[in-house]
Amino acid sequence: MSSSVVFGPLLWRTCAAVWSRPNILLFPRLLAFAGTSRRFSSSTVNLDMSENGALPLRGKVLTLDTMNANVKKVDYAVRGPIVQRAVQIEKELKEGVKKPFEEVIKANIGDAHAMGQRPITFFRQVMALCTYPQLLDDNKFPEDAKNRARRILQSCGGNSIGAYTTSQGIDCVRHDVANYIQRRDGGIPSDPDNIYLTTGASDGIVTILKLLTTGEGRTRTGVMISIPQYPLYSASIAELGAVQINYYLNEEKCWSLDISELQRSLQAAREHCNPCVLCIINPGNPTGQVQSRQCIEDVIRFAAKENLFLMADEVYQDNVYAEGCAFHSFKKVLFEMGPEYSSKVELASFHSTSKCYMGECGFRGGYMEVMNMDPEVKAQLTKLVSVRLCPPAPGQALMDLVVNSPQPGEPSYQTFMKERTAVLSALAEKAKLTEEILNTVPGISCNPVQGAMYSFPRITLPERSINEAKAKGQAPDMFYCMKLLEETGICLVPGSGFGQREGTYHFRMTILPPTDKLKIMLNKLKEFHQKFTQQYS
Repeated sequence: MSSSVVFGPLLWRTCAAVWSRPNILLFPRLLAFAGTSRRFSSSTVNLDMSENGALPLRGKVLTLDTMNANVKKVDYAVRGPIVQRAVQIEKELKEGVKKPFEEVIKANIGDAHAMGQRPITFFRQVMALCTYPQLLDDNKFPEDAKNRARRILQSCGGNSIGAYTTSQGIDCVRHDVANYIQRRDGGIPSDPDNIYLTTGASDGIVTILKLLTTGEGRTRTGVMISIPQYPLYSASIAELGAVQINYYLNEEKCWSLDISELQRSLQAAREHCNPCVLCIINPGNPTGQVQSRQCIEDVIRFAAKENLFLMADEVYQDNVYAEGCAFHSFKKVLFEMGPEYSSKVELASFHSTSKCYMGECGFRGGYMEVMNMDPEVKAQLTKLVSVRLCPPAPGQALMDLVVNSPQPGEPSYQTFMKERTAVLSALAEKAKLTEEILNTVPGISCNPVQGAMYSFPRITLPERSINEAKAKGQAPDMFYCMKLLEETGICLVPGSGFGQREGTYHFRMTILPPTDKLKIMLNKLKEFHQKFTQQYS
């Protein structure tokens, strides 16, 4: 039956108390009470009740069956089941549970500071000044740090880093980013209006993919990504309902990119979707390769010929270690190829405070630069980023320090350069060490770690282990990595989380741990692999 009842604040609280108890048959008494409680009334509510006077029982509105189906397709291996188990093991160790190891070594993610890397002094000085401006009167801070902080604060509302900024980012920071790009690229102009500050590079990548995703069926946007790939791309494509188009890097040639493979992938995809986007990660994650200038030129020609939007993920641009390798930005190469390409190819490039020598992942600072974007689409981009108000102001401030670091003659220059060089030199040493030790292990093959922060070695697994993994419903390299974690405390990510050619198995391991801990980890990994191989042979 249906009843119209006058409710007041007191009765609402009484209802809440009754509904929280199992016996909701008390509800009719509330109706009688309501008839004498008009002095508390504030609104009239219609309630539909079952024959016995109780509210009908209904299931939850949000269930696995009713939720967004695309979200269920999202997979992010870098923080997947193995990492969740690693967190559980850490808790068990704290609770006194005995394990064959004393600590969990998380080599699964490129989080430099979590691995023990010390922050750059200048960056933290300026961030402290921005966060607590009273320190500007403290003579312990160098003048160049104070000047940077004052300039940033003067560009913030109320001179406070706690204020909202413009949606595209703090104006002076965008100008500094443009100047940095121009210096990096040998004088090729950069327009601050093409710069968007972002919440890490990931935010910019997802935003551009949102703009590009459209259509249904065979007209649905296809996004070309390298395999192996960073799972942000596959996860974002799944969430947006776009179509993932795989192109495979050549492991036998140090994970190089072949144009013939791009062409094969594109032609196959055109049978079922509309390929619009080509994503490149350089230097590579998880594979650590650095693309040659010739390769970048070939990719740009391919994108121009096939009318593809280029996305260049360049967050590891300072992480180049191998002799004969150098970072070339896609924008620089594009413009040096002449107006035939520089006026036509649509490009979005991305950078971040999280990698390189900075390792400031938690500040979530980043930028993207867009080139040759349709002005009307660019207006839509600006509208889209405004919905989220602005990126975190501290992350914007830190991005400014990365692109406007101490210069010769400034008080902080020598210390800054010493710290920067030490970090990058240590990473180069660890890249070489990782390759050398892994290649001494029968059944493990590791390409040179030319750049970035990871090795992606290939592992040969015994047939018995593969069969046991499949019987448990696990990918063979997931089975391997889980056993590695349980027996040694080493947390790696299986290659199946990044994609790999059928029948091959890998894992991704960061080179970030301190050198002494990295050596221990590599030797424990060596012992484990030998034991695992014997156990399942």
